[in-house]
Amino acid sequence: MFEGSPALMTDMYEYTMLDAALRDGTAQRKCVFEVFTRHLPAGRRYGVVAGTGRILDALEDFHLGEADLKFLADRKIVSPETLKWLEDFRFTGSIKGYREGEMYFPDSPILEVEGTFGECTLLETLLLSILNYDSAIAAAASRMSSAAGDRPCMDMGGRRANEWAAVAAARAAVVGGFQGTANLLAAQLYGLKAIGTSAHCFTLVHDSERDAFASQIRAMGTNTTLLVDTYDIKEAIKTAVDVAGPELGCVRIDSGDLAALAQQTRNQLDSLGAKDTKITVTNDLDEYALAALQAAPVDSYGVGTMLVTGSGAPTCAMVYKLTEREGKDGEMIPVAKKSEDKATVPGRKLAFRSYEYGLANGEHVISGSEQKLAGYRPQDGWKDLMVSYMDHGEANKKYQGHDAITAAHDHHAKALAELPITAQSLMKGDPSIPTSIDVL
Repeated sequence: MFEGSPALMTDMYEYTMLDAALRDGTAQRKCVFEVFTRHLPAGRRYGVVAGTGRILDALEDFHLGEADLKFLADRKIVSPETLKWLEDFRFTGSIKGYREGEMYFPDSPILEVEGTFGECTLLETLLLSILNYDSAIAAAASRMSSAAGDRPCMDMGGRRANEWAAVAAARAAVVGGFQGTANLLAAQLYGLKAIGTSAHCFTLVHDSERDAFASQIRAMGTNTTLLVDTYDIKEAIKTAVDVAGPELGCVRIDSGDLAALAQQTRNQLDSLGAKDTKITVTNDLDEYALAALQAAPVDSYGVGTMLVTGSGAPTCAMVYKLTEREGKDGEMIPVAKKSEDKATVPGRKLAFRSYEYGLANGEHVISGSEQKLAGYRPQDGWKDLMVSYMDHGEANKKYQGHDAITAAHDHHAKALAELPITAQSLMKGDPSIPTSIDVL
Protein backbone atom coordinates (compact mmCIF):
# COMPACT_ATOMS: atom_id res chain seq x y z
CA MET A 1 0.00 0.00 0.00
CA PHE A 2 2.92 2.36 0.59
CA GLU A 3 6.69 2.61 0.64
CA GLY A 4 8.06 1.27 3.89
CA SER A 5 8.19 -1.99 5.79
CA PRO A 6 5.59 -3.10 8.35
CA ALA A 7 8.63 -4.27 10.34
CA LEU A 8 9.40 -0.62 11.10
CA MET A 9 5.84 0.08 12.25
CA THR A 10 7.18 -0.40 15.75
CA ASP A 11 8.20 1.56 18.77
CA MET A 12 11.96 1.70 19.12
CA TYR A 13 11.97 -0.22 22.38
CA GLU A 14 10.83 -3.36 20.60
CA TYR A 15 14.16 -3.45 18.76
CA THR A 16 16.21 -2.46 21.79
CA MET A 17 14.54 -5.24 23.79
CA LEU A 18 15.30 -7.67 20.99
CA ASP A 19 18.94 -6.56 20.96
CA ALA A 20 19.35 -7.05 24.70
CA ALA A 21 17.48 -10.37 24.66
CA LEU A 22 19.70 -11.71 21.87
CA ARG A 23 22.74 -10.78 23.92
CA ASP A 24 21.54 -12.55 27.10
CA GLY A 25 19.92 -15.55 25.38
CA THR A 26 16.28 -14.91 26.33
CA ALA A 27 15.29 -13.98 22.76
CA GLN A 28 14.89 -17.66 21.94
CA ARG A 29 12.61 -18.42 24.87
CA LYS A 30 9.16 -19.59 23.81
CA CYS A 31 6.49 -17.09 24.79
CA VAL A 32 2.76 -16.44 24.63
CA PHE A 33 1.49 -12.87 24.26
CA GLU A 34 -2.14 -11.81 24.49
CA VAL A 35 -4.12 -8.86 23.12
CA PHE A 36 -7.05 -7.79 25.29
CA THR A 37 -8.73 -4.70 26.68
CA ARG A 38 -9.52 -4.00 30.30
CA HIS A 39 -12.63 -1.99 29.47
CA LEU A 40 -14.85 -0.93 26.61
CA PRO A 41 -15.21 2.75 25.68
CA ALA A 42 -17.37 4.45 28.31
CA GLY A 43 -20.95 3.27 28.11
CA ARG A 44 -20.51 0.91 25.15
CA ARG A 45 -22.23 -2.47 25.36
CA TYR A 46 -19.83 -4.50 23.16
CA GLY A 47 -16.80 -4.27 20.91
CA VAL A 48 -16.28 -5.66 17.40
CA VAL A 49 -13.07 -7.38 16.30
CA ALA A 50 -11.71 -6.01 13.03
CA GLY A 51 -8.31 -5.87 11.38
CA THR A 52 -7.15 -9.47 11.70
CA GLY A 53 -7.16 -9.86 7.92
CA ARG A 54 -4.98 -6.77 7.61
CA ILE A 55 -2.62 -8.21 10.22
CA LEU A 56 -2.13 -11.35 8.14
CA ASP A 57 -1.50 -9.20 5.07
CA ALA A 58 1.07 -7.11 6.94
CA LEU A 59 2.90 -10.14 8.33
CA GLU A 60 3.53 -11.36 4.79
CA ASP A 61 5.73 -8.27 4.35
CA PHE A 62 7.10 -8.14 7.87
CA HIS A 63 10.80 -8.19 7.05
CA LEU A 64 13.60 -5.66 6.72
CA GLY A 65 15.20 -4.56 3.47
CA GLU A 66 18.69 -3.15 3.01
CA ALA A 67 17.53 0.44 3.58
CA ASP A 68 15.73 -0.57 6.78
CA LEU A 69 18.76 -2.38 8.15
CA LYS A 70 20.97 0.58 7.27
CA PHE A 71 18.60 2.89 9.13
CA LEU A 72 18.83 0.73 12.27
CA ALA A 73 22.61 0.61 11.92
CA ASP A 74 23.08 4.33 11.27
CA ARG A 75 20.94 5.22 14.30
CA LYS A 76 22.79 2.59 16.38
CA ILE A 77 19.44 1.21 17.51
CA VAL A 78 20.71 -2.39 17.53
CA SER A 79 24.07 -4.10 17.46
CA PRO A 80 25.75 -5.57 14.34
CA GLU A 81 24.92 -9.04 15.65
CA THR A 82 21.23 -8.19 15.85
CA LEU A 83 21.33 -6.69 12.37
CA LYS A 84 22.66 -10.03 11.13
CA TRP A 85 19.83 -11.85 12.93
CA LEU A 86 17.30 -9.53 11.31
CA GLU A 87 18.54 -10.00 7.74
CA ASP A 88 16.39 -13.05 7.09
CA PHE A 89 13.71 -12.41 9.70
CA ARG A 90 10.22 -13.77 9.11
CA PHE A 91 7.59 -14.37 11.77
CA THR A 92 7.41 -18.15 12.28
CA GLY A 93 5.07 -18.26 15.25
CA SER A 94 1.37 -19.07 15.61
CA ILE A 95 -1.62 -16.77 16.11
CA LYS A 96 -5.15 -17.55 17.21
CA GLY A 97 -7.96 -15.34 18.38
CA TYR A 98 -11.52 -14.10 18.01
CA ARG A 99 -12.64 -14.23 14.40
CA GLU A 100 -13.13 -10.99 12.54
CA GLY A 101 -16.61 -9.59 13.04
CA GLU A 102 -16.98 -11.26 16.45
CA MET A 103 -18.09 -9.33 19.53
CA TYR A 104 -15.61 -8.94 22.37
CA PHE A 105 -15.84 -7.71 25.97
CA PRO A 106 -13.46 -6.68 28.76
CA ASP A 107 -10.76 -9.35 29.27
CA SER A 108 -11.66 -11.25 26.09
CA PRO A 109 -8.44 -12.82 24.70
CA ILE A 110 -8.86 -11.13 21.33
CA LEU A 111 -5.56 -12.38 19.96
CA GLU A 112 -2.97 -14.85 21.25
CA VAL A 113 0.51 -14.84 19.71
CA GLU A 114 2.95 -17.68 20.31
CA GLY A 115 6.58 -17.87 19.28
CA THR A 116 9.99 -16.85 20.55
CA PHE A 117 10.32 -13.69 22.62
CA GLY A 118 12.44 -12.12 19.89
CA GLU A 119 9.90 -12.48 17.13
CA CYS A 120 6.79 -11.86 19.23
CA THR A 121 8.02 -8.64 20.79
CA LEU A 122 8.57 -7.06 17.38
CA LEU A 123 4.85 -7.39 16.55
CA GLU A 124 3.43 -5.38 19.44
CA THR A 125 2.93 -1.95 17.88
CA LEU A 126 1.80 -3.25 14.50
CA LEU A 127 -0.83 -5.55 16.01
CA LEU A 128 -2.14 -2.93 18.40
CA SER A 129 -2.26 -0.11 15.87
CA ILE A 130 -4.30 -2.24 13.46
CA LEU A 131 -6.62 -3.82 16.03
CA ASN A 132 -7.21 -0.66 18.07
CA TYR A 133 -8.20 1.47 15.10
CA ASP A 134 -10.02 -1.08 12.95
CA SER A 135 -12.02 -2.44 15.89
CA ALA A 136 -12.99 1.09 16.94
CA ILE A 137 -14.30 1.83 13.46
CA ALA A 138 -16.10 -1.52 13.22
CA ALA A 139 -17.81 -0.89 16.58
CA ALA A 140 -18.95 2.56 15.44
CA ALA A 141 -20.16 1.09 12.16
CA SER A 142 -22.02 -1.63 14.05
CA ARG A 143 -23.84 0.91 16.22
CA MET A 144 -24.69 2.99 13.15
CA SER A 145 -25.89 0.13 10.97
CA SER A 146 -27.94 -1.17 13.90
CA ALA A 147 -29.53 2.25 14.37
CA ALA A 148 -30.21 2.45 10.63
CA GLY A 149 -32.15 -0.80 10.63
CA ASP A 150 -32.59 -2.23 7.14
CA ARG A 151 -31.39 0.97 5.44
CA PRO A 152 -27.81 0.58 4.12
CA CYS A 153 -24.99 2.79 5.39
CA MET A 154 -22.08 3.81 3.18
CA ASP A 155 -18.63 5.07 4.16
CA MET A 156 -17.88 8.63 3.06
CA GLY A 157 -15.21 9.45 5.64
CA GLY A 158 -12.06 9.41 3.55
CA ARG A 159 -11.49 13.16 3.64
CA ARG A 160 -11.84 13.25 7.41
CA ALA A 161 -8.96 10.92 8.24
CA ASN A 162 -5.33 10.22 7.41
CA GLU A 163 -5.24 8.90 3.86
CA TRP A 164 -4.20 5.38 4.91
CA ALA A 165 -6.51 5.33 7.91
CA ALA A 166 -9.33 6.09 5.46
CA VAL A 167 -8.58 2.88 3.57
CA ALA A 168 -8.49 0.84 6.77
CA ALA A 169 -11.70 2.50 7.98
CA ALA A 170 -13.57 1.60 4.80
CA ARG A 171 -12.68 -2.07 5.27
CA ALA A 172 -13.50 -2.07 9.00
CA ALA A 173 -16.83 -0.32 8.34
CA VAL A 174 -17.93 -3.17 6.08
CA VAL A 175 -16.96 -5.68 8.77
CA GLY A 176 -19.18 -3.69 11.16
CA GLY A 177 -22.23 -3.69 8.89
CA PHE A 178 -21.72 -1.02 6.21
CA GLN A 179 -22.41 -1.88 2.58
CA GLY A 180 -19.84 0.12 0.61
CA THR A 181 -17.38 3.00 0.46
CA ALA A 182 -16.60 6.13 -1.50
CA ASN A 183 -12.85 5.35 -1.20
CA LEU A 184 -11.65 3.88 -4.47
CA LEU A 185 -8.37 2.50 -3.14
CA ALA A 186 -10.23 0.57 -0.46
CA ALA A 187 -12.67 -0.67 -3.10
CA GLN A 188 -9.78 -1.80 -5.28
CA LEU A 189 -7.71 -3.45 -2.55
CA TYR A 190 -10.57 -5.26 -0.83
CA GLY A 191 -13.19 -5.70 -3.55
CA LEU A 192 -15.68 -3.42 -1.80
CA LYS A 193 -18.69 -1.79 -3.42
CA ALA A 194 -17.78 1.74 -4.55
CA ILE A 195 -20.33 4.57 -4.45
CA GLY A 196 -20.39 8.23 -5.46
CA THR A 197 -21.62 10.61 -8.18
CA SER A 198 -21.17 14.36 -7.73
CA ALA A 199 -20.54 17.18 -5.25
CA HIS A 200 -21.88 20.72 -4.99
CA CYS A 201 -18.98 22.03 -7.03
CA PHE A 202 -20.27 20.12 -10.06
CA THR A 203 -23.54 22.05 -9.87
CA LEU A 204 -21.75 25.34 -9.23
CA VAL A 205 -19.38 25.02 -12.19
CA HIS A 206 -22.34 24.87 -14.61
CA ASP A 207 -24.36 27.87 -15.74
CA SER A 208 -27.52 26.41 -14.21
CA GLU A 209 -28.64 23.51 -12.04
CA ARG A 210 -30.51 22.13 -15.03
CA ASP A 211 -27.30 22.09 -17.08
CA ALA A 212 -25.51 20.23 -14.28
CA PHE A 213 -28.26 17.62 -13.92
CA ALA A 214 -28.49 17.14 -17.69
CA SER A 215 -24.72 16.65 -17.90
CA GLN A 216 -24.72 14.07 -15.14
CA ILE A 217 -27.66 12.19 -16.65
CA ARG A 218 -25.92 12.08 -20.05
CA ALA A 219 -22.75 10.73 -18.45
CA MET A 220 -24.21 8.32 -15.90
CA GLY A 221 -27.76 7.54 -16.96
CA THR A 222 -31.05 8.11 -15.20
CA ASN A 223 -30.22 5.67 -12.39
CA THR A 224 -27.69 8.12 -10.95
CA THR A 225 -28.00 10.14 -7.73
CA LEU A 226 -28.55 13.88 -8.10
CA LEU A 227 -27.49 16.25 -5.32
CA VAL A 228 -30.46 18.56 -4.75
CA ASP A 229 -29.56 20.99 -1.95
CA THR A 230 -27.10 23.34 -3.67
CA TYR A 231 -29.72 26.07 -4.05
CA ASP A 232 -33.42 25.42 -3.44
CA ILE A 233 -34.43 21.81 -2.84
CA LYS A 234 -37.99 22.09 -4.14
CA GLU A 235 -36.84 23.65 -7.41
CA ALA A 236 -33.97 21.16 -7.70
CA ILE A 237 -36.29 18.16 -7.35
CA LYS A 238 -38.67 19.58 -9.91
CA THR A 239 -35.77 20.12 -12.31
CA ALA A 240 -34.27 16.71 -11.58
CA VAL A 241 -37.46 14.83 -12.46
CA ASP A 242 -38.02 17.06 -15.47
CA VAL A 243 -34.53 16.25 -16.78
CA ALA A 244 -34.29 12.57 -15.81
CA GLY A 245 -37.95 11.60 -15.89
CA PRO A 246 -39.73 9.54 -13.24
CA GLU A 247 -37.05 6.85 -13.66
CA LEU A 248 -34.53 8.99 -11.72
CA GLY A 249 -32.59 6.67 -9.45
CA CYS A 250 -31.96 8.74 -6.34
CA VAL A 251 -31.61 12.21 -4.85
CA ARG A 252 -29.18 13.21 -2.11
CA ILE A 253 -29.76 15.76 0.65
CA ASP A 254 -26.64 17.03 2.44
CA SER A 255 -27.87 19.84 4.71
CA GLY A 256 -30.72 21.15 6.84
CA ASP A 257 -33.33 19.32 8.89
CA LEU A 258 -32.87 15.95 7.21
CA ALA A 259 -36.05 14.35 8.56
CA ALA A 260 -38.32 17.21 7.50
CA LEU A 261 -36.60 17.61 4.16
CA ALA A 262 -36.77 13.86 3.46
CA GLN A 263 -40.52 13.87 4.12
CA GLN A 264 -41.02 16.93 1.92
CA THR A 265 -38.85 15.37 -0.81
CA ARG A 266 -40.70 12.06 -0.72
CA ASN A 267 -44.06 13.77 -1.08
CA GLN A 268 -42.82 15.94 -3.91
CA LEU A 269 -41.21 13.04 -5.79
CA ASP A 270 -44.41 11.01 -5.49
CA SER A 271 -46.50 13.91 -6.78
CA LEU A 272 -44.21 14.15 -9.80
CA GLY A 273 -44.60 10.44 -10.57
CA ALA A 274 -41.12 9.50 -9.35
CA LYS A 275 -42.45 7.04 -6.80
CA ASP A 276 -39.45 4.70 -7.13
CA THR A 277 -36.81 7.41 -6.83
CA LYS A 278 -34.85 6.82 -3.63
CA ILE A 279 -33.62 9.34 -1.09
CA THR A 280 -30.16 9.25 0.51
CA VAL A 281 -28.96 11.67 3.17
CA THR A 282 -25.52 12.72 4.38
CA ASN A 283 -24.16 15.55 6.60
CA ASP A 284 -22.29 14.63 9.83
CA LEU A 285 -24.41 11.62 10.72
CA ASP A 286 -23.78 9.42 13.74
CA GLU A 287 -25.74 6.58 15.35
CA TYR A 288 -27.93 9.00 17.28
CA ALA A 289 -28.85 10.95 14.16
CA LEU A 290 -29.59 7.71 12.32
CA ALA A 291 -31.86 6.53 15.11
CA ALA A 292 -33.68 9.88 15.00
CA LEU A 293 -34.26 9.43 11.26
CA GLN A 294 -36.05 6.09 11.57
CA ALA A 295 -39.47 7.62 10.95
CA ALA A 296 -38.26 9.65 7.97
CA PRO A 297 -38.67 8.27 4.41
CA VAL A 298 -34.94 7.77 3.86
CA ASP A 299 -33.54 4.85 1.85
CA SER A 300 -29.81 5.00 2.67
CA TYR A 301 -27.16 6.98 4.49
CA GLY A 302 -23.67 8.28 3.80
CA VAL A 303 -21.56 8.58 6.96
CA GLY A 304 -18.24 10.39 7.21
CA THR A 305 -16.53 12.09 10.13
CA MET A 306 -18.16 10.18 12.97
CA LEU A 307 -17.42 6.84 11.34
CA VAL A 308 -13.67 7.33 10.80
CA THR A 309 -13.26 8.80 14.29
CA GLY A 310 -15.03 5.87 15.96
CA SER A 311 -18.00 8.08 16.87
CA GLY A 312 -16.12 9.50 19.83
CA ALA A 313 -14.10 6.35 20.63
CA PRO A 314 -11.23 6.25 18.10
CA THR A 315 -9.33 3.51 19.95
CA CYS A 316 -10.19 0.43 22.02
CA ALA A 317 -7.46 0.61 24.71
CA MET A 318 -6.20 -2.83 23.67
CA VAL A 319 -2.86 -3.95 25.13
CA TYR A 320 -0.32 -6.67 24.29
CA LYS A 321 0.98 -8.55 27.32
CA LEU A 322 3.23 -11.52 27.97
CA THR A 323 1.25 -14.26 29.75
CA GLU A 324 3.53 -17.31 29.52
CA ARG A 325 7.24 -17.89 28.87
CA GLU A 326 9.82 -20.63 28.83
CA GLY A 327 12.01 -21.01 31.91
CA LYS A 328 15.66 -22.03 32.13
CA ASP A 329 14.59 -25.66 32.44
CA GLY A 330 12.51 -25.52 29.24
CA GLU A 331 9.18 -25.63 31.07
CA MET A 332 6.53 -23.03 30.29
CA ILE A 333 5.77 -20.66 33.18
CA PRO A 334 2.62 -18.49 33.47
CA VAL A 335 3.56 -14.86 34.13
CA ALA A 336 1.55 -11.75 34.99
CA LYS A 337 1.83 -8.10 35.96
CA LYS A 338 0.71 -7.20 39.47
CA SER A 339 0.71 -3.44 38.89
CA GLU A 340 -2.14 -1.57 40.58
CA ASP A 341 -5.10 -1.26 38.19
CA LYS A 342 -3.06 -2.97 35.48
CA ALA A 343 -2.77 -6.54 36.73
CA THR A 344 -2.97 -9.28 34.10
CA VAL A 345 -4.18 -12.88 34.18
CA PRO A 346 -1.35 -15.41 33.76
CA GLY A 347 -1.37 -18.26 31.27
CA ARG A 348 -2.67 -18.91 27.79
CA LYS A 349 -6.42 -18.73 27.25
CA LEU A 350 -9.51 -20.42 25.88
CA ALA A 351 -12.71 -18.44 25.32
CA PHE A 352 -16.33 -19.57 25.04
CA ARG A 353 -19.77 -17.99 24.93
CA SER A 354 -22.77 -19.53 26.65
CA TYR A 355 -26.41 -19.20 25.60
CA GLU A 356 -29.88 -19.50 27.03
CA TYR A 357 -32.93 -19.70 24.76
CA GLY A 358 -30.75 -18.72 21.80
CA LEU A 359 -29.32 -15.56 23.39
CA ALA A 360 -25.80 -15.12 24.73
CA ASN A 361 -25.67 -14.84 28.50
CA GLY A 362 -21.97 -15.02 29.32
CA GLU A 363 -18.37 -14.88 28.12
CA HIS A 364 -16.13 -17.52 29.70
CA VAL A 365 -12.33 -17.11 29.67
CA ILE A 366 -10.36 -20.15 30.82
CA SER A 367 -6.67 -19.65 31.68
CA GLY A 368 -3.98 -22.20 32.35
CA SER A 369 -1.04 -24.16 31.02
CA GLU A 370 -1.14 -25.80 27.61
CA GLN A 371 -1.53 -29.20 29.25
CA LYS A 372 -4.41 -28.13 31.49
CA LEU A 373 -6.22 -26.36 28.68
CA ALA A 374 -5.87 -29.42 26.45
CA GLY A 375 -7.87 -31.40 29.00
CA TYR A 376 -10.54 -28.78 29.58
CA ARG A 377 -14.06 -29.59 28.44
CA PRO A 378 -16.54 -26.70 28.11
CA GLN A 379 -20.16 -27.09 29.10
CA ASP A 380 -22.68 -28.28 26.54
CA GLY A 381 -23.82 -25.54 24.21
CA TRP A 382 -20.84 -23.25 24.77
CA LYS A 383 -19.40 -21.80 21.54
CA ASP A 384 -15.63 -21.79 21.04
CA LEU A 385 -14.67 -18.23 20.08
CA MET A 386 -11.07 -18.83 19.03
CA VAL A 387 -9.91 -19.60 15.49
CA SER A 388 -6.43 -20.28 14.12
CA TYR A 389 -5.05 -17.42 12.04
CA MET A 390 -1.47 -18.59 11.61
CA ASP A 391 0.31 -21.87 12.29
CA HIS A 392 4.10 -21.74 12.55
CA GLY A 393 4.35 -18.83 10.15
CA GLU A 394 1.75 -20.09 7.68
CA ALA A 395 -1.29 -17.82 7.42
CA ASN A 396 -4.78 -19.28 7.09
CA LYS A 397 -5.86 -17.77 3.76
CA LYS A 398 -9.49 -18.22 4.76
CA TYR A 399 -9.15 -15.03 6.79
CA GLN A 400 -7.62 -12.86 4.06
CA GLY A 401 -9.03 -11.09 1.01
CA HIS A 402 -12.50 -10.04 -0.12
CA ASP A 403 -14.25 -13.27 0.82
CA ALA A 404 -12.93 -12.97 4.38
CA ILE A 405 -14.41 -9.46 4.67
CA THR A 406 -17.78 -10.70 3.41
CA ALA A 407 -17.65 -13.60 5.88
CA ALA A 408 -16.76 -11.21 8.72
CA HIS A 409 -19.65 -8.90 7.73
CA ASP A 410 -22.08 -11.83 7.83
CA HIS A 411 -20.64 -13.22 11.06
CA HIS A 412 -20.95 -9.83 12.73
CA ALA A 413 -24.66 -9.65 11.87
CA LYS A 414 -25.24 -13.13 13.29
CA ALA A 415 -23.22 -12.48 16.46
CA LEU A 416 -25.01 -9.19 17.12
CA ALA A 417 -28.41 -10.88 16.73
CA GLU A 418 -27.37 -13.42 19.38
CA LEU A 419 -26.70 -10.74 22.01
CA PRO A 420 -29.48 -9.52 24.33
CA ILE A 421 -31.48 -6.72 22.72
CA THR A 422 -29.96 -4.26 25.21
CA ALA A 423 -26.71 -4.54 23.26
CA GLN A 424 -28.25 -2.39 20.55
CA SER A 425 -29.29 0.35 22.95
CA LEU A 426 -27.53 3.66 22.29
CA MET A 427 -27.85 4.65 25.95
CA LYS A 428 -24.75 4.23 28.09
CA GLY A 429 -24.63 1.00 30.03
CA ASP A 430 -22.60 -2.01 31.08
CA PRO A 431 -21.33 -4.69 28.69
CA SER A 432 -24.31 -6.65 27.40
CA ILE A 433 -23.03 -9.93 28.85
CA PRO A 434 -20.68 -10.56 31.79
CA THR A 435 -17.22 -12.09 31.48
CA SER A 436 -15.97 -14.71 33.92
CA ILE A 437 -12.33 -15.77 34.23
CA ASP A 438 -11.34 -19.18 35.58
CA VAL A 439 -7.70 -20.06 36.19
CA LEU A 440 -7.06 -23.81 36.08
